[in-house]
Amino acid sequence: MLVRLILTVLLFTLSFIIKAQEDSSNSYGVSDEFPYGRLNPKAPPQTADFAPLIGLCDCKSESRKADRTWEEPVNMTWKWKYILNGTGVQDETSKEDGRHSGSIRQYSQDSARWYVHYYSSAAISTTLSVWEGNKKDNDIVLYREQNAPNGTEGFYRLTFSDISDKGFNWIGEWVDKTQKIVFPTWKIRCTKRKR
Repeated sequence: MLVRLILTVLLFTLSFIIKAQEDSSNSYGVSDEFPYGRLNPKAPPQTADFAPLIGLCDCKSESRKADRTWEEPVNMTWKWKYILNGTGVQDETSKEDGRHSGSIRQYSQDSARWYVHYYSSAAISTTLSVWEGNKKDNDIVLYREQNAPNGTEGFYRLTFSDISDKGFNWIGEWVDKTQKIVFPTWKIRCTKRKR
């Protein structure tokens, strides 16, 4: 009888420990209490670069047309959350025109830079586009090598600016290697709805 009681107590204790470990393995992820997750204190400090963006934003998206004029603004929501137990950031856009996209963002302490992997419903890809970059002053600037249509070598540069708890601006632009030639192709203005 005593052996059975000891075994029952041990099994109960072991199951409690296993459950506690399972719960703590994603304690910074999305939950009912934290719908956008939380920043893990063990994450690289730079993971907080995107902290003001976490939540839901209402945005206006404008793209450049082939004739170089700007399309009419399209309404869009941009949702930001912590993933990977609070060590990474994921964003998802939903545009009124039916296009959707997102990114997975991780900061590498080894290379001291952000790596951003982009995906979209408009163009399914077997390999994800990758931008690299860092926070510069109050902006977050990311680059991916891309030649201009005429073959000039350069980058596609993404810049998050005017970042605050109230919202942010974003612009995508082609720049030459010296960054003296700049051609914006996409811009987005966002206002924070929920945090």
